[in-house]
Amino acid sequence: MGLRFGLLGTGYWAKETQAAALAEHPEAVLAGVWGRDPAKAAALADRYGTRAHDDVDALLADVDAVAIALPPHIQGNLALRAARAGKHLLLDKPVSLSTAVADDLVRETDARGLASVVFFTNRFSDGIDAFVRGAAAEGGWHGARATLFGSIFQPGNPFGASPWRKEKGGLWDVGPHLLSVVVPVLGEVEEVTAVQGPRDTVHALTRHRGGAVGSLAMTLDAPDDAQTFEVVLHGERGWRSLPDGDRTPVEAFGAAVDRLLDQVAHGPGDPCDVRFGRDVVAVLEAAERSVRTGRAVRVARTGPAA
Repeated sequence: MGLRFGLLGTGYWAKETQAAALAEHPEAVLAGVWGRDPAKAAALADRYGTRAHDDVDALLADVDAVAIALPPHIQGNLALRAARAGKHLLLDKPVSLSTAVADDLVRETDARGLASVVFFTNRFSDGIDAFVRGAAAEGGWHGARATLFGSIFQPGNPFGASPWRKEKGGLWDVGPHLLSVVVPVLGEVEEVTAVQGPRDTVHALTRHRGGAVGSLAMTLDAPDDAQTFEVVLHGERGWRSLPDGDRTPVEAFGAAVDRLLDQVAHGPGDPCDVRFGRDVVAVLEAAERSVRTGRAVRVARTGPAA
């Protein structure tokens, strides 16, 4: 029998990506589902031949790990609850809307020796992950230009009715995708300056340790013809573009399960663990504060490992 996963969440991403990947993974068992709407939890459990739980703690008692597909302000506290129960964590991005909650997650997983992975979708495509690792090892980069313009507020889009996305916008929803490929190459972000433009676009300059500068732009409300995803590095060897992804979301989530299982077998530590997820939250929080205050904002430093 494989590692027993409990799935927290019943929305589109939970149903079509996480549950699908867990159900077909040869070394994982989708052992139960919990959701804020018991009827939706029951329907999802029935679809994948597993059990719905009305109580989170009952689900936690029955599994080894949790996969969470919930809004970040809900995910953070439930992930803490799972970690304190000794469960390994496979989280969505961003891990929370607060650096304080993310810091607690790091402390709890460190103290208990728990495996953790944060699902930044593109980092689980082989070509993109190899590009990021290679560029980071190569060094010599002066900066990056990164743009992710999505358009989710169209009829039929499964994410367009999400209240947290409407409130927090592209900075918090797609900003993590940009940071997940820029930060490992340019290094830790020390300061952010950000402004808001038309259609809820956020433009952020990130100053990294060592002097590199990132220029990031993101929105969930781009005109149809303006949708794009592009990351370009520049430095001593000129310009280099991030390749396209080579996995579907279900395949990528399966790769995230593989990386969690590897930690369970060999010990915690992954480039996309909760410590990295925490650092992404700290950058987003600083960018949001910069938009609000009109000033450059220092990024809250991560604490030492426990």
